[in-house]
Amino acid sequence: MLELDVPAFGASMTTRTTARYEIIDREDGSIIFTQDVQAAGEVPMGYAFAGVIRARESINRSVQNNIAQFLQSLETVDASRPMFPSSREAATP
Repeated sequence: MLELDVPAFGASMTTRTTARYEIIDREDGSIIFTQDVQAAGEVPMGYAFAGVIRARESINRSVQNNIAQFLQSLETVDASRPMFPSSREAATP
């Protein structure tokens, strides 16, 4: 988690998150996938009277949205072609 921006107060609570996801080949250390994902989670005033409950729910929604965006981005990943091959892999003929 690179960023977790939780509102201090407000009627509608919006939390913003940024997370870095990396998939690394354990065999040779190649980075197969790396991406920073930003997402937001919003909870309206009508969700709960207590601001603490709205803030907590906005955190949950933001993290869930962040993970969902990460999983969607995996649909285009080709695991056989690392984004950043390791030096060991490059040296192997």
